[in-house]
Amino acid sequence: MKIALIGASGNAGSRILKELSDRGHQVTAIARAPERIATLPGVTAVAGDLSDTAALAETLRGHDAVISSVHFLVTDAQSLIDTVRASGVKRYLVVGGAGSLEVAPGQRLIDQPNFPEAYKAEASAGATFLDLLRGADDLEWTFLSPSAMFVPGERTGQFRLGTDQLLSNENGSSISFEDYAIALADEIEQPRHIRQRFTVGY
Repeated sequence: MKIALIGASGNAGSRILKELSDRGHQVTAIARAPERIATLPGVTAVAGDLSDTAALAETLRGHDAVISSVHFLVTDAQSLIDTVRASGVKRYLVVGGAGSLEVAPGQRLIDQPNFPEAYKAEASAGATFLDLLRGADDLEWTFLSPSAMFVPGERTGQFRLGTDQLLSNENGSSISFEDYAIALADEIEQPRHIRQRFTVGY
C-alpha cells in the first residue's frame, strides 16, 4: 500500500515507519525536519508543516491511507481533519491517547483524581480530537489509543485489543511503541475498526 505518515520522526511515528517498511509498504514519511527520519526501504522522507494545509493536502493526495502521529497540543484538530479531507484520502488513522479511555462505565481515565496534572492538557486535547472524528462520517477513520504507559520496549507481538476500556494487567497498563506499531499496521492491512476507537495493551 501507499501510506502517508505525518510525524514520522517521533517516538511512535518512527516505530510505525519501521513496521510499515518491514512489511513492504511504500511510505511517504512527513516531518518538519525530514533529516531526522530513518532511511529505510520503501520510505520517502518529505518536509511537512501542519500549518501549511494546502501543501500538506497535496503531499497526502494519492495515498491509500494517512496516519497522523503528532502531539495533540501542537495540532489544530479540525484543521488537520479538514486537510485530510481536502487530500481526497478517505482512510485516516490517528495515534490516539489513553486519557479518554474508561476505567469504569462512564468514568474516563483523565477524570480520575490521580491522573497526572502534567499530562492533562494533552489528554484533553486528544479527547477533543476523538470527538471531532466521531462527527467525520465522510472519512474512514480509526483512532488507536495506547495504554496508560506508552513507552519504548520490545516488539513481542503479544498484546490485547479492546474498545473504550483501559487495558491493564498485574503490572499496570502499558504498551510498547513497537507493539503498538504492529496493531496499527494490522489495522491498515485488515481494517476492523472503521469509524471506531480501539485500544491496545498487555
